Amino acid sequence: MPSSGVRRVRGLRREEVALLAGVSVDYYTRLEQGRERHPSPQVLDALARTFRLDGDARGHLYRLAEILPRAATTSAHGNATRTINPDLARLLDSWPATPAYVVNRTLDILARNRLASALYAGFAHADNLARMTFLDPAGREFYLDWQRAAARCVARLRLAAGYDPRDPRLLDLVAELTRRSDTFEELWVRQDVRERSGEPRDFQHPKAGRLALVHQAFDVHGSPGQQLVVDQAEPGSASAEALALLRSGADVPPG
Repeated sequence: MPSSGVRRVRGLRREEVALLAGVSVDYYTRLEQGRERHPSPQVLDALARTFRLDGDARGHLYRLAEILPRAATTSAHGNATRTINPDLARLLDSWPATPAYVVNRTLDILARNRLASALYAGFAHADNLARMTFLDPAGREFYLDWQRAAARCVARLRLAAGYDPRDPRLLDLVAELTRRSDTFEELWVRQDVRERSGEPRDFQHPKAGRLALVHQAFDVHGSPGQQLVVDQAEPGSASAEALALLRSGADVPPG
């Protein structure tokens, strides 16, 4: 790429992006400013390569451009139905030894089994993972790597915005979190999007102590936007024993 002078800010200049993506500077400027609203899939592919977007970010870009269909949700801007399939509710209850719950795209907890309720018992209102993370004082103690948990949470909400940016529930939640949490506001403007599963999560439970669990999320067929979330402990581990004691209602002995 030819040199274009002294760089004063981080990142690529418009001229550089346009060159790498194979479009004119005027076209890219109009696209960046929202005056060009119908980029072709080829242009989006070129931009994704230029910015080295991962799979989540690439899908987010396509949804924003409406190349991929937005969420097949309920009538007016629904971020997914809040009604839980009865069979799914029974499935949750059939896992007494594993915390399991169902969330929608705005991270509202729609249903949970008894062990999931016990896992989040330290929160004043365990109804929305984002509000629990940023607004409940228990969040900073519960999530051992709170900064990482907070970043994951915001990235999930950013991903939700790509499916339906006009969803009233999402807009209200983002407005509340922005107003009440400086950290959320800082993370929100980063535009990071992510949907990760299979990652280890470390919690500090007020009764069970430290828990090392693997977080798995599965899309619920027939209920767009809903996910079944399971937090599993390694069989035979100290965390598995702690969950068993938590399930029984007993405190974990100190040690």
